[in-house]
Amino acid sequence: MSQVRAFLAIDLDDDLKPKINKIIKEFKQIDTRIKYVELTNLHLTLKFFGDIDTNGMNLLEEAIANVLKDFNAFNIKIMGCGAFPNRNHIKVIWVGIDEDSIIRDLHDKLDKEFVSLGFDRDKKFSTHLTIGRMKSAKNKDKVKSVIEEFSDFEIGEMEVSKISLKKSTLTPQGPIYEDLTVFEL
Repeated sequence: MSQVRAFLAIDLDDDLKPKINKIIKEFKQIDTRIKYVELTNLHLTLKFFGDIDTNGMNLLEEAIANVLKDFNAFNIKIMGCGAFPNRNHIKVIWVGIDEDSIIRDLHDKLDKEFVSLGFDRDKKFSTHLTIGRMKSAKNKDKVKSVIEEFSDFEIGEMEVSKISLKKSTLTPQGPIYEDLTVFEL
C-alpha cells in the first residue's frame, strides 16, 4: 500500500510575493528564531489530509471536482499580519485574507465531502498564509511590534482560478511541494 502526504491549497500569485517578502525582511532584522516559509511554497491550505492511501486518490479527486463544479473563479484580497494562537503567545506568523466568505463556503462544502470519505472534520479553519513559525520566545516583544506594524498592511488582490491537490515531501531543508492534480474553477 503506497501513501502520500497530501493537502489541498490555493497557491499565491507570484506578483504578491515581493510585498510578503517585505514583511519577512522586517522579521529577519530581529534576533530571534523564526523558521520562514519559502516564498515558492506560500499557499492557503483548504485541507491538510496527512498521509493518504494512493489507491483512494481517485475518490478524493472526484469529491473535490464535485464540489468545485458549483464555484467560479473569484477574487481575494490579501492583507494584514497576525499570529496564532495570539500576539502574546506567538507560534505561527501569518498574512490574512480579507472578506473571505467565498473561501469559507468552499472550505465548508469540501470538508463535508471529505468527512463522507472518512476524514476528520476541520474543527478550526482560518483563511491565512503562514509565513513563519516562531521557535523561541527570544525578542517576542520586537516580533509582536512588527506584527502590529503590518496588521493592516495591504498586500494585494488575486484571482483564485484553480485549486491544487499537492504532495508534501518532508526534507531536512524544508518541505517540497508538488502538484498532484490541479482543478480549474
